[in-house]
Amino acid sequence: MTTTTPALVAYGDAVRRYDPVIGIEVHVELGTRTKMFCPAEQSFGAEPNTQTTPVSLGLPGALPVVNGTAVEYAIRIGLALNCQIAESCRFARKNYFYPDVPKNFQTSQYDEPIAFDGWLDVELEDGTVHRVEIERAHMEEDAGKNTHVGGSAGRIHGAEYSLVDYNRAGVPLVEIVTRPITGAGERAPEVARAYVQALRDIFRVLDVSEARMERGNVRADVNLSLRATPEAPLGTRTETKNVNSFRSVERAVRYEVSRQAAILDAGRSVVQETRHFHEEDGSTSPGRVKSDAEDYRYFPEPDLVPVAPSRAWVEEIRATLPELPQARRRRLHDEWGFADAEMRDVVNAGALDLIEATVAAGATAAAARKWWMGELARRAKQEEAELADLAITPAQIGELQQLVDAGRINDKIARQVLDGVLAGEGDPEQVVVSRGLEIVSDDGPLLVAIDEALAAQPDVVEKVRGGNQGPVGAIIGAVMKATRGQADAKRVRELVLERIAG
Repeated sequence: MTTTTPALVAYGDAVRRYDPVIGIEVHVELGTRTKMFCPAEQSFGAEPNTQTTPVSLGLPGALPVVNGTAVEYAIRIGLALNCQIAESCRFARKNYFYPDVPKNFQTSQYDEPIAFDGWLDVELEDGTVHRVEIERAHMEEDAGKNTHVGGSAGRIHGAEYSLVDYNRAGVPLVEIVTRPITGAGERAPEVARAYVQALRDIFRVLDVSEARMERGNVRADVNLSLRATPEAPLGTRTETKNVNSFRSVERAVRYEVSRQAAILDAGRSVVQETRHFHEEDGSTSPGRVKSDAEDYRYFPEPDLVPVAPSRAWVEEIRATLPELPQARRRRLHDEWGFADAEMRDVVNAGALDLIEATVAAGATAAAARKWWMGELARRAKQEEAELADLAITPAQIGELQQLVDAGRINDKIARQVLDGVLAGEGDPEQVVVSRGLEIVSDDGPLLVAIDEALAAQPDVVEKVRGGNQGPVGAIIGAVMKATRGQADAKRVRELVLERIAG
């Protein structure tokens, strides 16, 4: 455990005087039907200890069998991260004693991972690209879940007793380990966040995991150290465990930079340890002194044969990989003709899928962007909701735009139609009909409204006849008001000028 940390150093001051180096270990739970080494089913939210077998409980004599689908998913992840796939690899026993590991060891991979030597380019919000080198992606099994009852923090210290749920024990994981990420400087927190987010997006498009961070499907261990200059040796690192949101990853890096800078400024040494992240204030606190690999006494798992994926199988998997998120964004950027800043705004707002689906429903890319990034983004902000959670679909936005393009409604009326759709009154066509919102296209009713407006404003008529067309807007406004905005303003203007000239 560390002693009391001196007062934190302001982040900006810390990164001016120290070079931060980060390393991130991301665990993703694979979405297989059964566990890594046994036929126990896995699903979120099941009653505690109802999804177990003798293997996942570590009972004597129970022998593991490798889940073939989990191996395939691990290869898919490795290929998506530009890794080499091992011709042969094996599992190892990682020995440690904790209540949620019933075997007293975790079946993992050590010196022979399934995938290694990869990279991933991550794009920051301003378009800057930072390459993250991947050291390895290896298969392993998850531990169970401890619940500490009593106390104030939900941790073991101060708890009255603890409960263990072994449903998660044995769930297949892939752990992706970066090499030290250097050169990020003051933007280290942004790089860490963007990297984890890029991985989450890849997991989803590969369909290997639900990748829901709030459920723990994706968890990040954030390593950080400081050194005096980029040329100096790496400093002592800490590892903030099980960070489960993008924002928290960024905050954990910022806090550790400020905390470690304060320790180094005081002439003390950073302790190599695991740390807990606290969501409420973005701080970290000591966990345990960090073990090195030799402390786990790794040795090859004697109950499992090596995994040797054939090159033909690896190439078959490669051929089935979907378009990856970064390549898709580049393609859509070119197809839609958005400016770089516009495309970044779309991605950052989580509107990419929505706009693509709206374009597929018949709208132009510009029109789709106008609705999702304009009116709908404003309403989502008002409701403190995500765009995708609004009660309207891309198909409905496509239909709305088609009504505008056909001249049946204008943009102003379209906003009223949005109100109706969001209120659950039906699709845009139904709302237009039920609310009587369709534009008045018959010249007869328009001429009646125009004549009334002209009679009410004879002074305006005289000014227009005298060659000053500026005041004609007052007549048009009166007609639009009389028709509840359901007239075509361009046609109204034409008719008004014709009437005055006649």
